[in-house]
Amino acid sequence: MIADERRLTADMLEGLTAEQWDAPSLCDGWRIREVVAHLLMPFSVSLPKMALMLTRSGFDLNRVSDRFAKRDKRSNPELAAALRRDAGHRFTPPGLGPEAPLTDIVVHTQDIARPLGISRSIPTERAHVVLDFLMSPKATRGFVRAGVTEGLTFTSVDTGWLHGSGSGVTGSAPDLILAIAGRQSAIDALSGNGVEILRSRLDD
Repeated sequence: MIADERRLTADMLEGLTAEQWDAPSLCDGWRIREVVAHLLMPFSVSLPKMALMLTRSGFDLNRVSDRFAKRDKRSNPELAAALRRDAGHRFTPPGLGPEAPLTDIVVHTQDIARPLGISRSIPTERAHVVLDFLMSPKATRGFVRAGVTEGLTFTSVDTGWLHGSGSGVTGSAPDLILAIAGRQSAIDALSGNGVEILRSRLDD
C-alpha cells in the first residue's frame, strides 16, 4: 500500500508545472515542494544524523522537519524521482509500525493535491487503515493532537467506516482523515453535531 501510494504521488508530481511546485500546500508555511522534501526525509537522513539533528533542536521533530524541508536544494524533478526510487523503502518510525508511513503519504498527498484542484481518491482498504491509526493512541505521536477525537463518533459516508461514541461527525473518508489530522479546510465538508466541537479543538 505504501509503495503504491508513493508511486501514484510521484506520477502526480511529474505532471506539475514549476508554478504548481511553488504553490502553497495545506501544511502551514510549506509549498508543495517542501511537503515532498518532508516525505523524503526518512530516506535522506541516517539515524545517527537524525539523532544529532533532534539533539540540536531540543528534540523538536517539527522543527527538524521544517528545517530539512526548507533547506532541501534538489530540483523539482529530482524530488519526484527520489520519491519514486524509494517507494519501496521500509522505514517506519520506532514503535509506530507501517500504518504511520502509510498515513504520512496519504495525508500529505491530499495536502498537495487539494490546493491544486487535483482530485485524489483513497482506496477503501487504505482509508480504513489510516482512519484506524488516527484513532489509536499511537497517532498522538506526531499525527493527531491529543484529545481531538474524544467523545465523538466518526462516520465515513463513502466507505461505511464507523468509530467512537458521542456527538457525530460525518463525511467522506478523505475529509475525515484530513480533519482528524488537523487540516481546518476539511472541516467545512463535514456534518453532524460534533463538527463544531472538533473545530474548536483544532482551533485551540
